[in-house]
Amino acid sequence: MQNTLLDLSELRFLTVDDSAEMRSLITNMLFSLGAHNFLDANDGGGALEIMSVNHIDVVLTDWMMTPIDGLELTRHIRTAPDSRYQTIPIIMISGYTEAHHVAQARNAGVTEFLAKPVSPISLYHRIEEVILRPRKFIRTDSYTGPDRHRHNDDAYFGPRRRGGDDVGQEAANESGAAAASAQNSGEA
Repeated sequence: MQNTLLDLSELRFLTVDDSAEMRSLITNMLFSLGAHNFLDANDGGGALEIMSVNHIDVVLTDWMMTPIDGLELTRHIRTAPDSRYQTIPIIMISGYTEAHHVAQARNAGVTEFLAKPVSPISLYHRIEEVILRPRKFIRTDSYTGPDRHRHNDDAYFGPRRRGGDDVGQEAANESGAAAASAQNSGEA
């Protein structure tokens, strides 16, 4: 960990978990990291109620809760037309750490994923990531949330296909022209 911690004292955290013990544990960890503003809810519905009347800076949510779980909560926050929190950092905290679960959370719009059991340093690192290195926000017909490509790889020398890449459109035009040429010549 760095010698100086981020100042979390002005941020308001919302912890969403159906376990009172887990909510308490997360709150105590946040307090030990210098945070002072906490709210909590025992499911996604309670979280949405809290978010409708309070300012929240970061959401920390469990996955498995009823009646509204962490994935449903994330999807609602990201896609509800009246949501004022569409771009809020959402950290999913879960024991479901298999690759397909992490992919499901990412595809729902989660900003970061944190595996249980949680340690103060792992929690701090996820908070640090969403504060110091926020990702561009994407809105498409099939996805709303943070850019799922975590980092640009400067060592990559292939065609750039992301919308924000300077050469992205040029590469797309080239590959489209090549495909059309191949189709016209009967190579495809």
